[in-house]
Amino acid sequence: MSSVLKRGWVATVLMGLVAGLTAAAPATAASPGIQAMPSPLRFVSHLDLECFKTNPYQPPQTAIFTRHLNPVLAHLPNETHVLGPREQLCVPVAKNNVLPPAGVLEFVRFVDLSCYKIQGASVNTQLNLRHLNPQLQNLPPRNVYLTVPVQLCVPVIKNGLYPPPEIRQLAMYIDLKCYIEQPNAPLNIGLGLRHLNPVLANLPAHEARVTYNRQLCVPVQKNNQPIPPEVLNIVRWIDLEKFDIITPALQAPFNLTINHLNPALAHLPTEQVQIQQATQLMLPVAKNNVIPPA
Repeated sequence: MSSVLKRGWVATVLMGLVAGLTAAAPATAASPGIQAMPSPLRFVSHLDLECFKTNPYQPPQTAIFTRHLNPVLAHLPNETHVLGPREQLCVPVAKNNVLPPAGVLEFVRFVDLSCYKIQGASVNTQLNLRHLNPQLQNLPPRNVYLTVPVQLCVPVIKNGLYPPPEIRQLAMYIDLKCYIEQPNAPLNIGLGLRHLNPVLANLPAHEARVTYNRQLCVPVQKNNQPIPPEVLNIVRWIDLEKFDIITPALQAPFNLTINHLNPALAHLPTEQVQIQQATQLMLPVAKNNVIPPA
């Protein structure tokens, strides 16, 4: 073989290998560069999730051991839960056309949580809650009681679109255990919502009337899974209060596929999800005046 032919043969083989690797790689959202993680306060304060009721789905029988991460609830017992039916898909939104600041938006837009029914023991814990988002900080603090856990919300990706690696490292450890809270009192405020995740970016902006508080969703660790320290420093402060909302339905059902993002649940199959009506909104709060580090 002549040297010219040999060089051409090598180039062809290399091009084929690169093409094969590119085709096999999962889709990843474009990123302008490595994103530094935001402070816990900046991230949590701008994390608003709109929760859609989904079509029925029961995952394979899966037991998950949970341990509380937030300092205020560290005294609560560890529990093992079996994932029940999927009930909601919660996706990131902006309120009143105010986007999260640069350096936070890049992370918040990839927080998608699939929420499954669970059962557990009542904790009967009193907490004082105050809103963290700058748009809602004028609302007065409130005292609530946590009773029983009813949902476990775990990170997923939609339609095969993975976030960039440094953003994925944070999103994959956001696991929230949701407790019924009482008493229930309506906020009775209106908010304009628009979707942030690229997969849902074409869905229309819409109005939502925020009514009764229903749950408090707090961060937990699954199956004693090690969490990188810089990630733990953020996820342990994610407390989201879930409110009922009145909002228009999508003009037609919207179909998605979701896959679990955290390695502890990566063995679970791809799920087909249909959404049409958003029924709740998760808003960031602080407990007992313990504010996330700035």
